[in-house]
Order: sequence, then C-alpha cells, then structure tokens
Amino acid sequence: MTTGWEAAVEAQIRSAQERGEFDNLPGAGKPIPGRDMPYDEGWWIRSFMEREQIPSDLLLPTPLQLRRRIEQLPAELRDLPTEEAVRSYVAALNTEVVAWLRTPTGPRVVVRPVNVEEAVLRWRADRRSAAVTAPTRPQAERPARPRRRWRWWRR
Repeated sequence: MTTGWEAAVEAQIRSAQERGEFDNLPGAGKPIPGRDMPYDEGWWIRSFMEREQIPSDLLLPTPLQLRRRIEQLPAELRDLPTEEAVRSYVAALNTEVVAWLRTPTGPRVVVRPVNVEEAVLRWRADRRSAAVTAPTRPQAERPARPRRRWRWWRR
C-alpha cells in the first residue's frame, strides 16, 4: 500500500533514471567502504576527522593534552631560534598548566609545570649537539680563497 507522497517520490526517481541522472556517479560499482566491518557508533566522527585531517589529540581531555605537549616539548623547542623564544614558549605552556591546576576538569592525571631553566639547558645542549653533528662541506666544495698577490706598496 503506497501513499500519495510515496508514489510521487517513486515517480521522480523513475523519471531521473530515465533522464540518466544516476549514470556515472562517483563510486558506482565500488563496494561500500566499511561494509564488512562491525558497526561502530563513532564512524561519522572518525570519517570526518580523516576527511578534514583533524588530529585525534583534540579529542583527549585537557590534562592528557597538556601531558602530551610536555612530552613533545624538546622537539618543539629545537626549532626555536633564541633563548628568549624558548622561555616565552615554556612560560605560555606553564600558564595553561597552572590554569588547569586551578580548575581541574577531566580525569585525575598528574600534570606539573615545566622547569624553564631545565628546558633552556636542554635546548642549549640540543643546539650544541646539532652544531657538532652538522655536516661540514668537503674540502673540494669549499670556495677557493683568492691568492694574495705581492704588491709593491705592501712591504
């Protein structure tokens, strides 16, 4: 038993098929992705995050995000050019940690502010080790120094 609006919808679908509007659609003839996998209630958020290339870290609670940022701190600081930039970056991170400590939300996770001096010392050590291990140009690639010519006024 079909109602009036079902019949109207079926008629529109049939006329669209006759016009060929369903021909050559993207994905035609291909299997539906994830069809053989068990049902997942969060499929839509996962597909959205993959499509929009959103990092999964954003779904973590605040204390876990802070801990991850503290763990990744040496890699973040390595690219900073000056000691002042390192200090300001660590100070900004510590401001976020202290703000969370004042009003904790989420799971109870131990998060402590970063010692600025230790971060600066590690940054310096990383810079020194990078300078030592930096590849030097072989002798053949170095530009030749101009020969000094003896001039009569240089005596």
